[in-house]
Amino acid sequence: MGVCFFYINFEGGFKLDNVIVAKFGGSSLADSKQFLKVKDIIKSNSNRKYIIPSAPGKVHKGDHKITDLLYMCYQLASHRLNIDDVYNIIEKRFLDICSDLQLELDIQESLDHIKEKIQMGSSKDYAASRGEYLNAIILSNFLDFNFVDSKDVIVFDDKGEFDSKATEIKMKEKLKNIDGAVIPGFYGAKSNGEIVTFGRGGSDITGSIVASSLDCKLYENWTDVSGFLMADPTIVDTPRPIEVITYKELRELSYMGAPVLHEESLFPVKNKGIAINIKNTNAPEHAGTKIVNDKYPIENTESITGIAGKKDFTVIAIEKTRMISEKDFLRKLITVLETNNISIQHMPSSIDSISLIISASQLNSKLDKVIEEIKIYCNPDSIIAYPNMALIAVVGRGMIRTKGISSRIFTALSQSGINIRMITQGSSELNIIIGVENIDFDKSIASIYKAFEK
Repeated sequence: MGVCFFYINFEGGFKLDNVIVAKFGGSSLADSKQFLKVKDIIKSNSNRKYIIPSAPGKVHKGDHKITDLLYMCYQLASHRLNIDDVYNIIEKRFLDICSDLQLELDIQESLDHIKEKIQMGSSKDYAASRGEYLNAIILSNFLDFNFVDSKDVIVFDDKGEFDSKATEIKMKEKLKNIDGAVIPGFYGAKSNGEIVTFGRGGSDITGSIVASSLDCKLYENWTDVSGFLMADPTIVDTPRPIEVITYKELRELSYMGAPVLHEESLFPVKNKGIAINIKNTNAPEHAGTKIVNDKYPIENTESITGIAGKKDFTVIAIEKTRMISEKDFLRKLITVLETNNISIQHMPSSIDSISLIISASQLNSKLDKVIEEIKIYCNPDSIIAYPNMALIAVVGRGMIRTKGISSRIFTALSQSGINIRMITQGSSELNIIIGVENIDFDKSIASIYKAFEK
């Protein structure tokens, strides 16, 4: 096992070498059996010093997440309705965990206090955050770690915006003499003590902030999957796991719909160059996926990192002779979309043509209006809309230095009888975007994956 070293930096704070910040999600801490797994994981490596728990998730498919129940209690209380039936479910979950783990902890006092505050009209954020708060108290007792309330170290300003500089100062000051702490995820507080929660992926964000504030070696994110997969497992049978992925590659796959971490949970550690390791609480022996700095060496240039895509786009194809000689052509074109509150996903072009690739959900019933306005302002030679299109991103840093990647992709699609409607590649050459019809989406992803399977 590793050793933890503390040393003073030149700014008068402290830095932690070899220390790991570990966040455990709701499924990892849903019941006492999961708590036992988490304890084994933490105790197996003495470098795991700072632990960020989520609220308990579902124990089984028909179960409820504790945070959802707390939101329900808030809604009932805000309408002056009785919350007993719902709150009793919350109480039982936490009391059962404490009883099963044989903890000498009076969690009932905290449960009673929280119930009273919700009934008296506490804020929505306060109610929602109590699952993480209670789980952190239980976990700190179970691990014999210190409990550090997030309201004392995660700072929001008076407008409810996260204050990274103030948080870093408070975090370092609070933890500098604490060798092992459990810090609840999902929330912080304003200077007046008012609780403020993060949005989606709140505990992931907290873990990232703690790791960044302490300049730690590694941020582990423990969940119920063994990292990311090269392709959607509902389309491809048992796709290979991604062992290493850079922040840029992750953003490309995320943008195209792959289920990855929320962006806000990446930025704090990305800015410090701290690696993230996605691990499975139920299979801790699995290496998981490591998210690394974009300068990390490329190990396998013969393959790609991953494939992801989305359906339901519309392509508006515009042709106009000597289009590029009209200096205001693009401005007029983009102004039409801007005034209609429409975002462009991609915009491939040639000397006399340009295509606008737009999500069908953005267009809704605006297509005819947009086409008419483009005709008026841009006077194109022709304009045609192609609905029911899908976009597929093939992502990998190795593509820029490896011959034959594109050939393998297009050969695989051709051999599967798939008609490619569009091809575009960014200047970074990090990905290739392929347009196909919706009906060919699944077949396309499966064909491309097969071409790089080995």
